[in-house]
Amino acid sequence: MYFIDVQGTLISDSDKSPIAGSREFIAQLNATKTPYMIVTNNTKKASKDFYDYLCSIGFEFEFSHYLDPLMLLEYRLKKGSVAAYGADEFLNTLESMGYSLNYENPQSVVVAIKEDFNADEYAQMIEFILSGASLVGMHETSIYAKNSKRYPGVGAILKMLEFATSCKYSVVGKPSVAFYNEALRLLQLQDSSATFEKVTMISDDVKGDLGGIKELGAKTIFVTSGKYKTAQEIVPLLKDELKPDAIYKDMQEILERV
Repeated sequence: MYFIDVQGTLISDSDKSPIAGSREFIAQLNATKTPYMIVTNNTKKASKDFYDYLCSIGFEFEFSHYLDPLMLLEYRLKKGSVAAYGADEFLNTLESMGYSLNYENPQSVVVAIKEDFNADEYAQMIEFILSGASLVGMHETSIYAKNSKRYPGVGAILKMLEFATSCKYSVVGKPSVAFYNEALRLLQLQDSSATFEKVTMISDDVKGDLGGIKELGAKTIFVTSGKYKTAQEIVPLLKDELKPDAIYKDMQEILERV
């Protein structure tokens, strides 16, 4: 049984094309009727639009095998006025879902990812939080890779805001327990015996995605096809209990060896 990340694992961070072996790996799971969930921190596109994109580039799986943070947002954050920060597509999606963008006196500060956050935006977030707005991260990724550069991920930004304001924050997507519990619930619709102990998660985010689910009892596979160029960049710095169970170059190598 598998949970499988998307960006940097199934598709390239640079041009969103399929990574070697990724479509074939999904095809093999389908052929062997192995239960799996595609678990992504996508927030730039509406959930169905991103699913449709994956299908358009050759991935074959049912929408019931797909989960992203936008699908859980309404259960985690009441509709109201929010100061949202992220890509324009994310802001448009929030509005289409019924949230009101408010940069004067918001009830919540909501952070997704983009590569060009600036100091004034951080200052605005801090003022809203100190004035009583709750802080919500769409996910808690460690690093965001784009255009051959690596930026602080949403997780890093949340930690910065927490330190600056002494606030607590909540997370909608990976690696929140609520997100992984929902992924497990959907996996159990494929196989009622599914438990975290039977799940292996594959991701390029060894600190965020994999560390979070390893604490729930799952096994983990780290691929170096995304955020990190080599395992040596990050794995030696992790606590022993959070280090991945296996490390591979990409999905093609997993397909050949597992």
